[in-house]
Amino acid sequence: VQLQASGGGLVQAGGTLRLSCAASGRTFNSYVMAWFRQIPGKAREFVAAIKWSGGSSTYADSVRGRFTISKDTARNTMYLQMNSLRPEDTAVYYCAVGSGLITSTIRDDYRYASWGQGTQVTVSS
Repeated sequence: VQLQASGGGLVQAGGTLRLSCAASGRTFNSYVMAWFRQIPGKAREFVAAIKWSGGSSTYADSVRGRFTISKDTARNTMYLQMNSLRPEDTAVYYCAVGSGLITSTIRDDYRYASWGQGTQVTVSS
């Protein structure tokens, strides 16, 4: 599976952005797709994940209530709607896909097999 992330940009605090992650190749119902983010010099941080079958989602505490993850199965595309953005949300956002993940492992970046190229999100104060 190859992933292509897009939608990043520069926005003021309180603003909104929507990220997209298009998957090419075959997808399976056991897949989980996720968003992570990374600031230079820091470890990659889990943001949100969604199960391809059923659509159940998991969020990091720092974004719950502000970000919404969703998917369009027909388009093989995942989205991250980001509202009420804060300067601390500034990072490179990566999408990833993994399989066989459960709630206790869904936040572990090393369990994801394929990654997109990243898209920069910058929130100014």
